[in-house]
Amino acid sequence: MKTACLVALLSIGMSLSAQKTNKNVHINHTAIYVMNIPAAGNFYSKIIGLDSIAEPFHDGKHIWYKTGEHTMLHVIQGAAQKKEYYKNQHTCFTVPNFEDFTNKLLQLNWAFEDVAGNKNKITTRIDGVHQIWLQDPDGYWLEINDDNF
Repeated sequence: MKTACLVALLSIGMSLSAQKTNKNVHINHTAIYVMNIPAAGNFYSKIIGLDSIAEPFHDGKHIWYKTGEHTMLHVIQGAAQKKEYYKNQHTCFTVPNFEDFTNKLLQLNWAFEDVAGNKNKITTRIDGVHQIWLQDPDGYWLEINDDNF
């Protein structure tokens, strides 16, 4: 009987603890491992438009970007080779002016496509959001859309 009561109390305590903790769970950062940090940095700063923020290492092998109120992208130098990534595993950024962004890509001759893989085409989702897909210099897939603007 004592064992059953103890198990029940522990179970209730763990459940309450999990409920309290889950209310505060959020993504802090995503990290990508790249071959050439200057190329990746140029892409995320100048093409995507992210602002870099202070990082603690100061070793030339890390760039941190602010991606939201409490979220970051960490770019880390050291990948030995480019890998193949799947479009369905991607990071999505919403841009303030989707048309300007796609025009910039066209001017820079940076390849993008719609969800089906049609070059320089835009997908319009069923909810009206426009989206394109592109890859960074290391092949990571990104979705760019105009959601919430």
